[in-house]
Amino acid sequence: MGTSGQVIKCKAAVAWEVDKPLSIEEVEVAPPKAHEVRVKIVATGICRTDDHVLKGSFPNIDYPVIPGHEGAGIVESIGEGVTCVKPGEKVIPLCVPQCGECSSCLNPDTNCCLKTHLYESQNLMPDKTSRFTCKGKPIHHFLWISTFSEYTVMPDSAIARIDDDAPLDKVCLLGCGFSTGYGAAINTAKVSTCCMCNGTIALLAY
Repeated sequence: MGTSGQVIKCKAAVAWEVDKPLSIEEVEVAPPKAHEVRVKIVATGICRTDDHVLKGSFPNIDYPVIPGHEGAGIVESIGEGVTCVKPGEKVIPLCVPQCGECSSCLNPDTNCCLKTHLYESQNLMPDKTSRFTCKGKPIHHFLWISTFSEYTVMPDSAIARIDDDAPLDKVCLLGCGFSTGYGAAINTAKVSTCCMCNGTIALLAY
């Protein structure tokens, strides 16, 4: 795309401090570095977790920060070494990364990648810097993906390519909300399909 390698100015919802409403601001989004992807967010969900960010419920969140962790969009540009996606492809940012290499990712019974915020803060990119700036001040990332911004940057371990025909306003929930409900029903409650519903399970995640 024509913006590849350039700083992009766009709108984002910024949480400047605890117990203050989100503020729509013009932010600058830097180009992706090695093993990073910049995405144009087309649709985003709003999760209770984002409300927890506004209320200061997480001790490891630094402010100001751009929340949002349910999203879907289109790859705008990629950094050196990225092979999992290409510019123009539809993607879902992942609030729990999947590096595919750590002991957790390689275990079929777990999905908490060792690069998650449980082990490493995701308020900044892995190199401990931010790709967001507003009014001359660095803005923190949220779970590496910050979907409350028209453009965002994330590590290539925190993104999944999806089908070109996927409706972005629907699949934006797959990154968090749907997977939470589906995992609880299938893995914990052991819900199974039945002949009465032709093998279909109706899940209400929230």
